[in-house]
Amino acid sequence: MTTPDDPGDVPDVVKDASGERLAEVRALGAGAPVLAFDVGGTDIKSALFDADGTALGLRRTPTPVADGDRTEVLIERLGVLAGELLADHPGVVPQAAGLVVPGIVDAEAGLGVFASNLGWHDSPLRDLAAAKLGLPVAFDHDVRAASWAEHRLGGARAYANSVVLVIGTGVAGALLVGGEPYTAGGYAGEIGHSPIADEPVCACGARGCLEAVASAGAIARRYREATGITPDGAKDVIARAATGDDIAAGIWNSALDALTMSLAQLTAVVAPEAVVIGGGLSRAGGALFDELRTRLAARMSFHRLPELVPAELSGNAGLIGAALRARELTGDQVAAAKELP
Repeated sequence: MTTPDDPGDVPDVVKDASGERLAEVRALGAGAPVLAFDVGGTDIKSALFDADGTALGLRRTPTPVADGDRTEVLIERLGVLAGELLADHPGVVPQAAGLVVPGIVDAEAGLGVFASNLGWHDSPLRDLAAAKLGLPVAFDHDVRAASWAEHRLGGARAYANSVVLVIGTGVAGALLVGGEPYTAGGYAGEIGHSPIADEPVCACGARGCLEAVASAGAIARRYREATGITPDGAKDVIARAATGDDIAAGIWNSALDALTMSLAQLTAVVAPEAVVIGGGLSRAGGALFDELRTRLAARMSFHRLPELVPAELSGNAGLIGAALRARELTGDQVAAAKELP
């Protein structure tokens, strides 16, 4: 992300098992202690947030691998991670846990409806996690939770109506309407799989998806296919374009056109006040943001143009969102208890 978190938000530098430095986590402020888990296809981020909202024991560990449905091995791994965090910080007693996962998610029903890389279909992840952890569990989609975190603490906090767009290996999105996530049963926000062309065929099976043209992964893949040269990610392709590589320039230009088309659709239909952009491609800075602002303004007419702003919570937005949702769950329980006779 282009706007770093305040280094004062955490007490020390945190590294994962491989020694790689993890992005610092913005403090939540005072509230109930909670566990938080952000599950991805490759790794899991986990932490215990104390009553001051400081992330303790932040770690990134591999997502367990299994043939087919990974529900069982994932739930077991969450139990192990929770046990380690609680053993390392015995003075912090969580009142709830937050769990966010990718794919199609029905947060209200607590179901992982579908995730191709994790193999589940209508998996009751919330209830299984609650049983394993012995805590109430707030359950949500990872990018939707990240958008909530950006709304509460990051780049979207000034905007009640906004879109959070994460452009990395793929393209993921989430919508906030009137300050609340718009979910449509888990199907809203699939911006990466909105059609912007007739080609290429996307890995999802549809044709011309934004993700297949303009994600960081697609930009690198398209350059490799066109030249036989494997670039060092999308940033390398963008750098090559800036130094006169015509093939790189053509691929980057088409990615910008595709992103502009998607933003134009969102502007016309949803009219967000802002589009908050995160993920690896957001590190392109002005090469991305300035170009998109110029191209979007040239394409639209009477429409209200959204502010295009960088996300602020780095790679930890999903984890922070999980913690925020878990805290909200503890608040709901306190309110319900007060209503009892």
